[in-house]
Amino acid sequence: MRNRDADQQALCAGMAQWGKLLSEGHIDADARSAFEPHRWRSLAESGVLGLPFPRQWGGAGQSLLTTLHVLETLGETCRESGLNFCATTSMASTGVPLTAFGSDALRERYLPGICSGELIGAHAITEPDSGSDAMAMTTRAERDGTHYVLTGGKAFVSNGPIADIFVVYARTRPEGGPLGTTAFLVDRDTPGLSVGGPTAKMGLRTAPLSTLHLDSCRIPAERVLGRVGGGLLVLDHVMKREILFGFTVQLGEMRHRLERTAAYARERRAFGHPIGDYQAVSHRVVDMKIRTETSAKWLYDTAERLAAGEDITADLAITKILASEAALSTSLSAVRVFGGAGYLAEVGLEKEVRAAVAGTLYSGTNDIQYNHVASALGLGG
Repeated sequence: MRNRDADQQALCAGMAQWGKLLSEGHIDADARSAFEPHRWRSLAESGVLGLPFPRQWGGAGQSLLTTLHVLETLGETCRESGLNFCATTSMASTGVPLTAFGSDALRERYLPGICSGELIGAHAITEPDSGSDAMAMTTRAERDGTHYVLTGGKAFVSNGPIADIFVVYARTRPEGGPLGTTAFLVDRDTPGLSVGGPTAKMGLRTAPLSTLHLDSCRIPAERVLGRVGGGLLVLDHVMKREILFGFTVQLGEMRHRLERTAAYARERRAFGHPIGDYQAVSHRVVDMKIRTETSAKWLYDTAERLAAGEDITADLAITKILASEAALSTSLSAVRVFGGAGYLAEVGLEKEVRAAVAGTLYSGTNDIQYNHVASALGLGG
């Protein structure tokens, strides 16, 4: 684990207390696929939602690295992985682009609510027919006087059913290209905007997911984030933080899983010995340790490079691959060490497997991340 300074230790200690509180009833909530507003309010009271944002707009003004340390503690102490995902989604999807690309008027109006949790954010990027190919989006935004008119549909909108505000990416140039997409800040109550109901899914069941439909939504031109045609720059900025935020939470979850599995291997006895005495078990736990620490190194090293202003395109892709695959591998290993008990819903490990599968898909599928690394090596089409 990275060394933490005194301020980081204090923030993490405070987060640990909230994490335990937020975990109460997490297995039942998952079984009901229930996003629980009271749990969100408790999370907001911890202050985690405002950590990386400027104090003048309600945030805590913390550095990227301090934010990651606290998010790691959230993952380590809070077993409600869906709630954790809702939190990092709101922070990255809306708080991050508002801070970096929003006007002062937009920051003043929306950032305090994002930081306090009174507003929940989401971003609408993916479309049913384009998947990870953002350049192929068909949602369009046409200028009409002082407004843009948005028409189209989005899929896989995390936080969609509970979001108060959306960052919608739409095409402002019919011919497309790198400068053909723009990011818009869109209120939920905008006429013509309709949000689908929660979609049933494999894991992260307490983090609602939906479709979004835009039927000639009129959006004031001052709701553009960044500049017209600069949507892919906004998206690139956002995705770097989304990956670091989300997978540092998963790092914390891996640390908890490792500690729990090692303790079980020391205590559970079979054939007269603790099962951890058997090499098949001990090596599996060691592999969990290696994958966890490898993920930690890549996450924090990449964050340090990002904070220093370096190009992290390839490093971020590698980090995302390693961390997501480690989360899935360690969750399966934990189930195997626990044996039949690990298969039971009441133990909570099978829920972690289902949640970990999602990490290989969201924030750009791992196959897409391999393409990014190949491109950095001068390979691929």
